[in-house]
Amino acid sequence: MKKMLGIFAAIMMLGLAGCASVPMASNDQDAAAKQFTPPADMASLYIYRNEVFGAAIPMTVSVNGKTLGQTAANTYFHLTVPPGKYTIQSLTENVSDLSIDASAGKNYFIWQEVKMGMWAARSHLQEVDETKGREAVKECKLITSAVSGADLAPAGGQGDANGALSQKLRELQKLRQDGLINEEDYEKKKQQLLNGL
Repeated sequence: MKKMLGIFAAIMMLGLAGCASVPMASNDQDAAAKQFTPPADMASLYIYRNEVFGAAIPMTVSVNGKTLGQTAANTYFHLTVPPGKYTIQSLTENVSDLSIDASAGKNYFIWQEVKMGMWAARSHLQEVDETKGREAVKECKLITSAVSGADLAPAGGQGDANGALSQKLRELQKLRQDGLINEEDYEKKKQQLLNGL
């Protein structure tokens, strides 16, 4: 029993102490994003993760079905997008969705909160107010996104595809939870779904 507790403690320490590697933007890009001044005809999305808990675990983020990349501890994505509806997803052991209706000239701050999961870290997305969001983003470093704001359009037909992806990922999680597929198969099939975006 003591041996099992020791192993569990070591795993938890790795989760807390390690750090996932993600592609970082330049210091100039980071400083520009932290001016918090969206163009008058666009909206700014800040998706941040300002915790060290689960630092070794990268967490995939998508907007309207397009994968931005992965967050690590104390990092954030920044996108300037046209006004409209957007669904942000955090894809970890669970799938967390958050929809916003972005208005021109405004900033939106989405916190990717890290939670403890059964097999790996979980996450929960929540929108926070501007004061809290700015302070949190200032603690973080900008990640280079695989998708720019120019690549995104407000939800329409694409929102349906995003919902279909969420459903497929939830079905996949259920198969794993029910013991019908193992962790390796789950990760492989999850990556195939994400690569299809």
